[in-house]
Amino acid sequence: MSTKQILSPEAASVSERLAEWIETISADDVSERTSATARDIVVDIVGLCVAARETDYVRAVKAAAEPGDHIIIGHAERVSPSSAALINGTAAHGEDFDDTFEGGPVHSGVVLVPALIAAGQMHGLSNARVMLGMAVGIEVMCRLALTLPKAVHKAGFHPTAVLGAFAATAGICAACEADKKTTANALGIVGSMASGIIEYLGDGSWTKRMHPGWAAQSALRAFGMAKAGFKGPRHVFEGTHGAFSAFAPSITPLTDKLFADLGQVWVMDLITFKPYPCGTMVQPYIDCAMALKARSVSTEGIRRIVCKTAEGIVHRLWEPLELKQKPPTAYAAKFSVPYGVALGLVRGHADLGDFTEQSVTDPELLALAAKVDFEIDPDNPYPAAFTGHVRIEYEDGRIEEAERGHMRGGATEPLSRQEIDDKFRANMRFGGHASPDDVLALCDRIAAGEGGSTFIQELGQA
Repeated sequence: MSTKQILSPEAASVSERLAEWIETISADDVSERTSATARDIVVDIVGLCVAARETDYVRAVKAAAEPGDHIIIGHAERVSPSSAALINGTAAHGEDFDDTFEGGPVHSGVVLVPALIAAGQMHGLSNARVMLGMAVGIEVMCRLALTLPKAVHKAGFHPTAVLGAFAATAGICAACEADKKTTANALGIVGSMASGIIEYLGDGSWTKRMHPGWAAQSALRAFGMAKAGFKGPRHVFEGTHGAFSAFAPSITPLTDKLFADLGQVWVMDLITFKPYPCGTMVQPYIDCAMALKARSVSTEGIRRIVCKTAEGIVHRLWEPLELKQKPPTAYAAKFSVPYGVALGLVRGHADLGDFTEQSVTDPELLALAAKVDFEIDPDNPYPAAFTGHVRIEYEDGRIEEAERGHMRGGATEPLSRQEIDDKFRANMRFGGHASPDDVLALCDRIAAGEGGSTFIQELGQA
């Protein structure tokens, strides 16, 4: 269905309505619960940046960086603001272990934390302003995801990349106390920078990893240009050639989801923190497989393994089935339900060490993954909830089955603060850090709004 419509030049545009809210938002409008969510996101992202700091993809992005004085989390080197946002966003998202949002799906922390850390340094912001900007940007990103359910992926784009550019721009404008004209122009400008195709699914290549960082650095540039007087289109979202038409042409946008109770109800409080370093919708299937292993089901004599699934995730996590059953790279394995099911049934866990080039050639895992198939469940609630189902059919006619109606770590079954902090410590140790609790204390001070860029600078020594 086309989003083409007749636009009244007198009516406020979508970007102008967002800009009105952003101009008036203050820290007093952010609830304790939302502040706690933002704190947990900061902790999660910093740990993930350190976990990935010695990877080949982070080294490659660093090698292409521009010189400057902005931090890369966990590195001694300093680079330009845009390069810092790009590198930190790439590192944070690189292992696909970051927060997600049921109802999207989008990954918000990997865009907003790098964007606001760079903006904080660049514009000399207090950490209270940095945290406000993060909350605003994360909220806008989640609401944009609700506005365009399933449609951005369906069009061949990565929602985190596309929507993240707008969200990070909103967050930076809020943090920098931009007036509504500047914010509306910045949103208009960043619409021409929003991008991110999902062709990485075909061969397990690296481009998905860079998408959040690209969105973050685009937001820095868009805000700077708008502040200097550069003009962007008023109807960047809903215009005939706007983002809704370009990136989600199959639906009529649910703009009521974007503005309903904006500022009173914070949907970001429903964000999910991942227990496993892989694609979001793979995770409930891993939990199902692990539940079966906990029941001591046999992996011998299996005829086939059938998983009920949502139609909306088939093209990303199930097809082509032969490739998903035998992922060509460790990164490709993160977006394979058959591989995730095999991990759960064989190893009973899915950790960073299970998604390596060595693991994806494990004969036992591949033999089991080759038996995993799917059937589409027309009643699956995706994207409102991420579900899992695994049915093992044996040669002798026996059947073993497990299912989940939600993703662990989300609103229905959230990770505790202790679990989030323990995940942080494990990621820091994985990245070679000897004193994770010192960095955790620093993150807590930043999240509490204490100080400014001096604290942020210390993250570069993490």
